[in-house]
Amino acid sequence: MNNENTNSRREILAGMGLATLGMLGLSAAWQKLGGATAVTSNYDARDTSFPNVTLYTHEGEAVRFYDDLIRDKVVAINMMYSDCAGICPVATANLLRVQQMLGDRVGRDVFMYSITLQPELDTPKGLKHYADRHGIKTGWKFLTGAPEDIELVRYRLGFYDRDENIDNIKENHTGMIRIGNDTLNRWSMAPALAEPQQIMATINHLDPKAVHTHENLA
Repeated sequence: MNNENTNSRREILAGMGLATLGMLGLSAAWQKLGGATAVTSNYDARDTSFPNVTLYTHEGEAVRFYDDLIRDKVVAINMMYSDCAGICPVATANLLRVQQMLGDRVGRDVFMYSITLQPELDTPKGLKHYADRHGIKTGWKFLTGAPEDIELVRYRLGFYDRDENIDNIKENHTGMIRIGNDTLNRWSMAPALAEPQQIMATINHLDPKAVHTHENLA
């Protein structure tokens, strides 16, 4: 095994550790969603609907979070930020393999979204540079918006921890993917660094249009 493959494997293993932390944080989030305590002054834990705030894609398009991105769709959503030096670039590379496996289903049957955790720094132009640098194909949108709107979306998606000290560490929210079918109101999750085939299996489980086969990548 050459040094490049060895280093890639080490990055994946390190990322899986972060993904495990992300899963623990998300588990705590789900517990909190069932409670009555608000986590911010604008957040009601009893309300499980998605906000319809305006976000902006890396292509400069204004979109409504629920109406344009979620409503009646099968979606896979993760959170990231462009200057993250840990799990984010490795997770992006892993999800790119998922996008490649989905093929022309992306943007037609399945919609992929990455939402920045640093909207004050990640402009649409900056996110486009990030997407281009990582070879992201059409059908996968990177999103930014007003910080308060991003925070509301983050809480509604379950990417938070009830321990404020843990919640304030942005990288703790980058280890998981929310996968859902809004039409059927069915939602699941997967580690962002799980084997692409496992992420695909979760997506296919929620997509009634899926053909449950795929070509393995070389």
